[in-house]
Amino acid sequence: MSRTAVNKKETLFATQRKATKWALFGFILVVFSLLLSIGLGAIWITPKEIWSSFVSFQSNQMEHQLIREIRIPRAITAALIGASLAVAGAIMQGITRNSLADPSIIGITHGAGLSIAIALAFTSNLSYWFLLLWSFAGSTIGAVLVLTFSFISKEKVSPVTLTLAGAALSTLFGALSTGIALYFQVAQDLSFWFAGGLSGTKWQHVFILLPLFIVGLLLSLGISRSLTILSLGDEVAIGLGQSQQTVRWIGLLSVILLSGVAVSIVGAIGFIGLVVPHIVRLLIGTDYKFVIPMSALLGALLLIVADIGARMINPPFETPVSAVTAIIGVPFFLYLSRNSKGVM
Repeated sequence: MSRTAVNKKETLFATQRKATKWALFGFILVVFSLLLSIGLGAIWITPKEIWSSFVSFQSNQMEHQLIREIRIPRAITAALIGASLAVAGAIMQGITRNSLADPSIIGITHGAGLSIAIALAFTSNLSYWFLLLWSFAGSTIGAVLVLTFSFISKEKVSPVTLTLAGAALSTLFGALSTGIALYFQVAQDLSFWFAGGLSGTKWQHVFILLPLFIVGLLLSLGISRSLTILSLGDEVAIGLGQSQQTVRWIGLLSVILLSGVAVSIVGAIGFIGLVVPHIVRLLIGTDYKFVIPMSALLGALLLIVADIGARMINPPFETPVSAVTAIIGVPFFLYLSRNSKGVM
């Protein structure tokens, strides 16, 4: 075996060891934050009561019902949504090779916002589940329109056309939703959705999120090696026989699944898909085989902690969790804008 091959093998083992250590540490932090999220809130619940609620399934005590029916599904929903948004952001940055990319650039957030505005304006007696389905449909249609405009361009689904089409159509969707909301006087209702939040999440949301998250994560892991090659540049990918368009389409499908369902359930929560992949790459490098699962762990941790902060800033009232993530994300975004050339 040549010296170069030995060095590459040693580097791979070192990266695997580092990724494993960080993954184990991240998993411990996620479990701890889940327990903290269950205990903290307008009503403080002791660890003893939390353990008792797990053991006494038939108990009808108020604290046990609060834990089982509200706190646990809310914490799990926060973890799944944070993981979904972070993985979607990592994929978008890999596909576009743009360090400032996140799922919102393909119209998912603003497409969902426009559909919610239309539903509020033209439909009365809306049920929660109808709005949920309407929002997911809007996010999917928004992403499909962006992809369609990208596909009919000369360069097909290239990073530049995808970013430009996403920015243009997202601006259009945002303007239309604002105009509809103001004209039909539903601006306040729409603003609640855009504020984003995890209040009211239940076990039904967990059952919706979990299978879609698993499918999206498996698709992402399936193209992880290809994303690593793609991030090196189109010329390198072509030279290695990599099908760029296939990788991008699979990646975009997983982004739609992951971020579309997340946005439809909790509204617009920004910056997780932008911030988390950068932190992960600083910790363990740029191999997407490790970046994707580590992004899921760190994204889950970030949103759980943000949700805890949203509940504790002004109890018993809740601060929009999107405001908490923005406090973290805006300075990071400005730092990236100042120091990054925009391409991975």
